[in-house]
Amino acid sequence: MSNSIHSDTQNTLRVGARRFEMSPFHDCYANAETVMGVYAGRYYPVHNGESVEETYWALRRKAALYDVPERPVEISGPDVDAFLEHVFARRVANMKTGRGRYAIALTPDGGVFMDGILFKLAEQRYWYVQPDGALETWFAAHKGGFDVTVSDPHAWVLQIQGPTSLEVMKAASDGAIDEEMGYFRSGFFDLGGQEHYVSRTGWTSERGYEIYFQGDTADAARLWAHLLEKGAPHGLVFSSISSMDIRRIEAAILDNGTDFDMTMTPYEAGLGAFVDLDKGPFVGRDALEGIETGTRLYGVKSTAGDPAYRGKVFEGGAAVGHVTAAAHSPYLKAGIGYVRFDEPGDWAGKSLTMEADGGGTVACEIVELPFYDKEKRIPRGLETEVP
Repeated sequence: MSNSIHSDTQNTLRVGARRFEMSPFHDCYANAETVMGVYAGRYYPVHNGESVEETYWALRRKAALYDVPERPVEISGPDVDAFLEHVFARRVANMKTGRGRYAIALTPDGGVFMDGILFKLAEQRYWYVQPDGALETWFAAHKGGFDVTVSDPHAWVLQIQGPTSLEVMKAASDGAIDEEMGYFRSGFFDLGGQEHYVSRTGWTSERGYEIYFQGDTADAARLWAHLLEKGAPHGLVFSSISSMDIRRIEAAILDNGTDFDMTMTPYEAGLGAFVDLDKGPFVGRDALEGIETGTRLYGVKSTAGDPAYRGKVFEGGAAVGHVTAAAHSPYLKAGIGYVRFDEPGDWAGKSLTMEADGGGTVACEIVELPFYDKEKRIPRGLETEVP
């Protein structure tokens, strides 16, 4: 099981449900063992009483269905392209309708404020699918002079991830979603008599799809039953985020506010590839010019124990960094995690020690991220065999 902010099933407390949004799918899976977390102002299942290792292997070898809390925010209007160029570090105005693109937003000081996926639904209409954080407030602070509208489309996200996810979605869409739908492509599709936005993306780096449930006009229980019925012949199972958390750590998919925050530049977080300094002015651009581009975020791996959540990493007895998220990887047969070093450096390949889950310290190796599949052959559908 993972050992991160998304997977704590022990430190729980009762919280009033009205302060945050409850998933429209909650009653489809909740039971006496369900533990909920809060993210982006929404409840989501941290654990549902399942075997995490079994659902991890279902994700790797078949398909898993997840109810996730990411929040789509709509940005539209005559100046939307110019506004998005202003608020994101990556060039976005050349996007085509039906495409998605990973994009980060920076603070004026060059720190990473937010990351997420931007989708172009139509001319002058985009969705940005955000993780935790005050995105709408930040948009409002920067929209002066731009004729744009920021609104809530009231969409909730389901993910179907795994090597058989194509077969599941093909069946669920009566063949409309097929092999021609490329990585980071998207569009509106009929799923069991209801129209929903679907993208070929996900938070696992497996082949997968995200379904944006149109909450104001659709029937959640009907969609849920339809997906499970069509997915059953292809091994689809429901899972809490616990198995997804293991896989996203293996794949180096970062979590905003956990693995990086506003104190880190995109270069320190390993996100420099998503900064286009040559596209013109944008928030944070001036702060990035001429700065050091060393990385602070690396992978940590150990066969002697799992990393402790937020545990320290030591070099020669001195603490040099800390773990931000950790898991035991059934595939790698090792404890893995991310380590955020206090200073940038060439840490990869070094043998250090770390605090272990359960106490004490163990030897560990620092590695480049991701732990495997550096060319992303798996999510692109180019590699499907898992031992």
